[in-house]
Amino acid sequence: MSQDPPHAKSRSVSVDDIGVRRQLADGSEESVTWAELSAVVIRVIPEGPWKEDVFLMLAGADGKGTAVPSGDPAADALIERLQSLPGFDNDKFVEAMTTDADEAYVVWKAEKTSTN
Repeated sequence: MSQDPPHAKSRSVSVDDIGVRRQLADGSEESVTWAELSAVVIRVIPEGPWKEDVFLMLAGADGKGTAVPSGDPAADALIERLQSLPGFDNDKFVEAMTTDADEAYVVWKAEKTSTN
């Protein structure tokens, strides 16, 4: 994987009680609210240690979402928040954060609610 194009680089990431927003260098924004969050995937690519190689992928129920590099200053606050999600697989998270395998690790999925 080559370097991110300039428009894909983060200008800022914010984590709050509403959700996660990533402002990109080109001025566009990616976001997902906690209410719409449907899955959390840790994506590891074999680019490290000199390039970002671990991304926190947050998928929304509407198909939108954002990817936060693990080296971003907001990543620690994001990880703390994600680890508080019910059913978060912390063992799989630790495995993902300590590997150099080219792989995606699903560490959390929203529970499906039935309408019976």
